[in-house]
Amino acid sequence: MSSWFKRIKQGIQTSTSEKKEAPDGLWHKCPNCKKTSTVKDLKEHYYVCDKCNYHNRINSAEYFEILFDNNQFEELFENIYPKDFLGFKDLKPYGARLVDAQKKSGLKDAMRVGVGKVLGNDLVIACMDFAFIGGSMGSVVGEKIARSIDYCIANKMPLMIISKSGGARMMESAFSLMQMAKTSAKLTQLAEAKLPYISLMTDPTTGGVTASFAMLGDLNIAEPKALIGFAGPRVIKETIKKDLPEGFQSAEFLLEHGFLDLIIDRKEMKQRLAVLLELFKH
Repeated sequence: MSSWFKRIKQGIQTSTSEKKEAPDGLWHKCPNCKKTSTVKDLKEHYYVCDKCNYHNRINSAEYFEILFDNNQFEELFENIYPKDFLGFKDLKPYGARLVDAQKKSGLKDAMRVGVGKVLGNDLVIACMDFAFIGGSMGSVVGEKIARSIDYCIANKMPLMIISKSGGARMMESAFSLMQMAKTSAKLTQLAEAKLPYISLMTDPTTGGVTASFAMLGDLNIAEPKALIGFAGPRVIKETIKKDLPEGFQSAEFLLEHGFLDLIIDRKEMKQRLAVLLELFKH
């Protein structure tokens, strides 16, 4: 019995979009409305479904291509590598996990930093990659944000951080939790230098990332229907012993309750960002 027939018989269904970030291959099926389109068409629509406006998860390479003029940017701090400080081991050693993640994703850690222009406006973008251990925040993510802020201050440039994360990286324990304080303190330096910081929260932005730099923007913006929160809905429900409101932890719910300033569609992100950067100059 062939493997695909076994899968059908046993009701195993895994859409490509659920397995991967930006999809490979020729076809893509929307996880929300199930519309099938070519990957070429999906890319032309900024990885947003043209039927239901579902925003597929994408990584730094795609965000840089969408936002930077002609996809021209200089990557900063690319030679910072994660290290297993604690000799941590769960199902397998953290050192081996890092090697696997680097091979699978082609990334060194869960964040890349680029500097370029957005419709002629200078901008440093630090973008998280969910493909690398769930976009978890370890010491490399904190260090890259810290160095990005130093670079912005030295070159008088605004900063944007694109968050997409499952939270702090448990394999680094206290080293990971320290990044919350470190990034928050560095952002105070950016504020004192009177340079703008725009925080873009994408699906999902959770845990220690939400509890630190993601919510500290001069402008906190999000993509439509992004999941944004600290603990998961199940944990909160069990803690407060109450049912949660509909749409709880969605970008729309947070906007309504004053946690966000704007929700911006990915298709409009570059234009809106350029307008915001112009406004910050005055």
